[in-house]
Amino acid sequence: MEIRGPLELPARREDIELETADDLTLVGELALPAATAPVATLVTLHPLPTAGGFMDSHIIRKAAARLPALADLAVLRFNTRGTTSPRGTSGGAFDGGASEQFDVAAAMDFVHDRRLPRPWLVGWSFGTELALKYGRDHDIEGIILLSPPLHRATASEVAAWAGTDREVVILVPELDDYLRPDEARERFAAIPHARLIAVDGGKHLWVGESQTRRVLTEIVAAVNPAALPLPTQWPRP
Repeated sequence: MEIRGPLELPARREDIELETADDLTLVGELALPAATAPVATLVTLHPLPTAGGFMDSHIIRKAAARLPALADLAVLRFNTRGTTSPRGTSGGAFDGGASEQFDVAAAMDFVHDRRLPRPWLVGWSFGTELALKYGRDHDIEGIILLSPPLHRATASEVAAWAGTDREVVILVPELDDYLRPDEARERFAAIPHARLIAVDGGKHLWVGESQTRRVLTEIVAAVNPAALPLPTQWPRP
């Protein structure tokens, strides 16, 4: 069958809870390859919860549904504070990206405790702000930014990544509502080693199967390129 839409491929899936340093419980899910150990870990950070973002936002949900099977990746997704999804509601209240630093830390503590390999932060929209602001505090291989609006991350917080050896991969849609490729090149120029990928025809929400496949392919290209090209049929031909 064709891999598209909500199709969920085989994986070991576990409902989890994350405990923050300020005593909140966040709900989430860990998806692991069905029969093998993961080669790397995606810690996903969802779009703005006050605009409908949550752990089931479609790119994040499809990463968890497909990439454990297609690319041997572990995928951790969770609701940041005050966010609700079918999995449940995380404790606390939305704090505009400030106290969410404790949410990122709780996810990374979980990764450490479970000894999950080679963690990357994958942020989408609001999630990119959290990755930029707080990712340098943690033991990660890099960050992947999907549709970064750069509303909350300051110029100094962006420039601080120039002083690290962590990889920075940025996917900027040609038709983004907030930050388009030319401006993005200027605002990320402070990170000489950043890799900015302008996606022709892309929009902020990455709607449509072709855009989903492009995003997932770029994620895998950064984290486990040996798994490319991603198949479009299951079982694999």
